[in-house]
Amino acid sequence: MARFTLPRDLYHGKGTLAALKTFEGKRAIICVGGGSMKKFGFLDRAVSYLKEAGMEVELFEGIEPDPSVETVMKGAEVMQKFQPDWIVAMGGGSPIDAAKAMWIKYEYPDVTFEDMCKVFGLPKLRKKAHFCAISSTSGTATEVTAFSIITDYAKGIKYPIADFEITPDVAIVDPDLAETMPKKLVAHTGMDAITHAIESYVSTAHSDFTDPLAVFAIRMVQSDLIDSYNGDMAKRDSMHNAQCLAGMAFSNALLGIVHSMAHKTGAAFADYGAHIIHGAANAMYLPKVIAFNAKDEAAKKRYCEIADYMNLGGKSDDEKVSLLIAHLRGMNDALNIPHCIRHYGPDSYPVEDGFVPEKVFLERLPEIAKNAIGDACTGSNPRQPSQEEMEKLLKCCYYDSEVDF
Repeated sequence: MARFTLPRDLYHGKGTLAALKTFEGKRAIICVGGGSMKKFGFLDRAVSYLKEAGMEVELFEGIEPDPSVETVMKGAEVMQKFQPDWIVAMGGGSPIDAAKAMWIKYEYPDVTFEDMCKVFGLPKLRKKAHFCAISSTSGTATEVTAFSIITDYAKGIKYPIADFEITPDVAIVDPDLAETMPKKLVAHTGMDAITHAIESYVSTAHSDFTDPLAVFAIRMVQSDLIDSYNGDMAKRDSMHNAQCLAGMAFSNALLGIVHSMAHKTGAAFADYGAHIIHGAANAMYLPKVIAFNAKDEAAKKRYCEIADYMNLGGKSDDEKVSLLIAHLRGMNDALNIPHCIRHYGPDSYPVEDGFVPEKVFLERLPEIAKNAIGDACTGSNPRQPSQEEMEKLLKCCYYDSEVDF
């Protein structure tokens, strides 16, 4: 039995932040990140709208990029004291993901982080609070998904929490917020969005309900991302919708090993001074994973369909797959994203010698590969990699070498 789940209400279009005025409840907590929502006035507007709705409002601010288990536990403690009946998370993927995990701990104080990570194993939520997600970036689509990514810094691993219970009740997709994104974030979140759409289209869990969302999102990103990156605000607004459509697709069709590898490499070299930013990791790994998965005939057929939807040309299936890979690599070039870990600088831009030393990468490779295979996203990948294949694939992502296995 398959399932298709989205937020009950999705408010979209410029100015839809004002939908908060219509919420019913006594207390709302707003969870936000590093300050951009405050800087551009959106946090104050959200507070005023909720107060206009008759609610007492508490803030939980300063949620870091790649939110930690510790931040989740602190936020849940604040919720236990305040007892909100609405949790409102606004900003990029990080504050929304963190707030989802806080929500679980708030409703079930005895739950452990390990319990949260049991795939589709959460108890029923909404006994204490409903959840509203307001996205300010155009990539993660966590405002409509059943997923949250939390980092265990002690282990250097990002863990996905996956359960339809954490699908928000309300999503607000207001492009006014996305217009504040810095250029680099536009690039990374945009490539995250196209990765979501492509992986969901070839996932073993794809369906007639998810396919139209995925392919339409792919065409929108193809049309709009680079112009959005170069400052076209109409395209920026369009990208905010495209990433949400991609999120609707992957929340129900699931993902694949591009995300498994991104999750397990993202914080793996943090002791060398930087993370491999999630969207950039997806952008680097996606062409390699397409080459790997296309050895499976069913997956190759799906990639060819994507190439056809994108009007890339090609007469044979092999040519269509090659053109798809080349197009994605060209997008990375246009967005100033490196092609491999070896050339990934600590600021995410291409450099001759990246921040991850070759020796360190090779030393940690077996453990990273093992963790990637065990990631929640691997099970729906169209081709299941062995430990040896995952290590070889990660090496291709380090050196930018050809995938011929």
